[in-house]
Amino acid sequence: MARFEMAADEATHASAGGSADVLFELGMRYCAGRGVTVDMIEAHKWFNLSAMRGNEAAKAYRLELAREMSRTDVAKAQRLAREWLAVQ
Repeated sequence: MARFEMAADEATHASAGGSADVLFELGMRYCAGRGVTVDMIEAHKWFNLSAMRGNEAAKAYRLELAREMSRTDVAKAQRLAREWLAVQ
């Protein structure tokens, strides 16, 4: 049920374009498992999007996560970020 609620929350942010701070918070949720299952790919995706919008902390978190992830997982996170941007 929490995953469904998070998906609805993400859809709300996507429809609003999502500010850097909101996208950063989504990254933190997935990184720390706050209300969702920990998912480093999703966390990287949201940090990447936040960093693209100028959030400096997101750049640091994205780099830290990338060091702990496989190349395949980083590539998947980047693909998901591009897909998210395509619907904006």
